[in-house]
Amino acid sequence: MQNFDYMTPTRLVFGENVIEKLPEVMGAIGRRVLLTYGGGSIKKIGLYDRVKELLKDFEITELPGIQPNPKYDPSVLEGVRLCKENDIEVILSVGGGSVLDCSKAIAAGAKYDGDPWDLISYKVKAQAAVPIVDILTLAATGSEYDCGGVISRTETNDKIGYMDPLLFPVCSFLDPRYTFTVSKKQTAAGCADAMNHIIEQYFCEDSTLLNDGFCEAGLKSLMVNTRACLKNPEDYRARAEMMFACTLGCNGIYSLGNSDSGWPCHGIEHALSGYYDITHGEGLAIITPRWMEHILSERTLERFVKYGINVFNIDPSLPKMEIARKAIESTYAFFEEIGIPMHLRQVGIGEERIGEMAHHIAVNEGLENAYVPLTEKDIREILVASL
Repeated sequence: MQNFDYMTPTRLVFGENVIEKLPEVMGAIGRRVLLTYGGGSIKKIGLYDRVKELLKDFEITELPGIQPNPKYDPSVLEGVRLCKENDIEVILSVGGGSVLDCSKAIAAGAKYDGDPWDLISYKVKAQAAVPIVDILTLAATGSEYDCGGVISRTETNDKIGYMDPLLFPVCSFLDPRYTFTVSKKQTAAGCADAMNHIIEQYFCEDSTLLNDGFCEAGLKSLMVNTRACLKNPEDYRARAEMMFACTLGCNGIYSLGNSDSGWPCHGIEHALSGYYDITHGEGLAIITPRWMEHILSERTLERFVKYGINVFNIDPSLPKMEIARKAIESTYAFFEEIGIPMHLRQVGIGEERIGEMAHHIAVNEGLENAYVPLTEKDIREILVASL
């Protein structure tokens, strides 16, 4: 079991109508608010109006239009400008993980005098950040309970995971009812994203029985409840458990004491959505079973056997290699079952830039240090297999 130094300072407020506590939480932090959000979904479900009503005594500046795979330019830069010009005291992120990821970069950039990309690219360490509160409307990324976010810079095809302890939200409001109107496509992609967060932590060199159990239960919960959400989008219990499983997926609790896996599937997918702006969860679902096939060997066999038996209930009396292959097939089959396109060509990615992306990943993602080290040749083979 590995050493660790762990802290999660975020307050989670979970359940129906919990945003009634919003003025109390916000008032203790500041009165000048930057309200960040994406498209029109929060207005369609009445959440925008309710937030404005609850915060009628606050000074609100708005930053709408934050996109999936949030962009450094314009969203981060515009948010930083608004914070500085309006002396913002607290950021309120209302939406999914992309809005919150963008808000985190804004929070750090607003307290920095230089180019915010210096912070995102780790050239400079942030010394302060504007406090963040969020109201979540999409179960997927787990950004509501961690200190990181992913930001894309279109002109360089970079998509960088930016983490800093200063970026934990102060408080996250989680009302599962706000996910009732999430489309089937985004519900499935959110599940795939959260499942991959867990898989990235599960497939490592050194783990504990306790953490393996956390991961296996989290994966089973996501599969069961996603199926229920797709069948009945207003199944509160299923939406609630899915939301909580996603929240826990990326804040490190599943892997305390484990060795680091290097998160290779995320490293590969960041290039896919950096170059082609595809849906992150779909990219992960496409890559993950091909990565599994690529790394299956005598060295990794026992891990796959445990995964297959405890997550997919595969018959333990079968030969080990058969169990492992069935586990990979079951992973693929589940993603396909919930409606995710399982080939890169289906999401608009052909072979034209495979070599370029493989090189970009090999240079920038550090996958030579992953659970199973990946060279540029390995990455290219995984991408080709995913076509």
